[in-house]
Amino acid sequence: MNKEKTIHVLIQALKIAVGSCAAILIATALQLNFATSSGIITLLSILTTKWETVKISIFRMISFGITVVLSIIVFHLFHIAWLEFGIFIFLLVIICEMIGWKATISVNAVVGTHFLTTLDFSFQAIMNEFLLVLIGVAIAILLNLFQNNGSAKKKIIANMRYTEEKLQMIMEELAGYMKLEKLDHSVWGDIIELEHELAQFVEAAYKYQNNTFSSHPSYYIHYFEMRTQQCNVLHNLHYQMKRLRYMPEQARIIAAYITYMKNYIVEINIPTKQIEALNDIFADMKKEPLPKTREEFENRAILYHILLDLEEFLVFKKRFVESLEDVHKEIYWDDSVEK
Repeated sequence: MNKEKTIHVLIQALKIAVGSCAAILIATALQLNFATSSGIITLLSILTTKWETVKISIFRMISFGITVVLSIIVFHLFHIAWLEFGIFIFLLVIICEMIGWKATISVNAVVGTHFLTTLDFSFQAIMNEFLLVLIGVAIAILLNLFQNNGSAKKKIIANMRYTEEKLQMIMEELAGYMKLEKLDHSVWGDIIELEHELAQFVEAAYKYQNNTFSSHPSYYIHYFEMRTQQCNVLHNLHYQMKRLRYMPEQARIIAAYITYMKNYIVEINIPTKQIEALNDIFADMKKEPLPKTREEFENRAILYHILLDLEEFLVFKKRFVESLEDVHKEIYWDDSVEK
């Protein structure tokens, strides 16, 4: 377990411990029956993000009514506790699964055990259970409002810069390969490593988004998804390069273009000029004399596929830019930077 994850686990454990203690303290002060269960409800309600906690807490309050109705109906059928509880859980799980509220089952089951124990369905007993749930979820929501979003945002931005540097490095390696330079790294290894890291960066971006009540942080999710698509293109690009039987003169032109293009693998850039430069290479290749041998023809076809992959790489960034809303550009893009 790395240091960052260890800190996260410690903070989460502290939240759960403090929240559970506070819930029991409040429930005891209100002289509620089964006061300790309020601490368990808090524990079950504190999730990894504030939005998930709010959403599941609302579902739990609404599904409380379902639990009360099921308890009243089922817990008078056979007067055999284990059988009645089994039927109660069976129906509860089916209903919660049908409406997509599976995460509410645990708390509702706790409430059900209380009704099964007391067989008291008076207004006072129902309010007792309602307050236990209310206290538990309210404290969970309150504690999850405190998130270290500033640190998370800095980490995400650092991941963005790291991704750009890694992509630039891979592009430089690919350009070197086409210039027949000896490489110190495994290009395949670098691409695969970045793909795995991007999966983690996307997950962190989703977590950050869910720890805010704004929609604009989805920008980070879309950014890392775009870089993931570009990384996938690099797989095919490298594969096409490996298929070349020899490096024709056009390979040096493409290598020079890759070296030029890699400098624009940055966050704030609209790849219009890079696409135009690529189109010029396409046009120049069409003017080249036709291949005279089968080997020349195959190599020319591979070079053409390489150019198409480079175009796809740029198109993913272009689509990302075109998909940005005004609020994204206003918040995340510095208009003073040349695009």
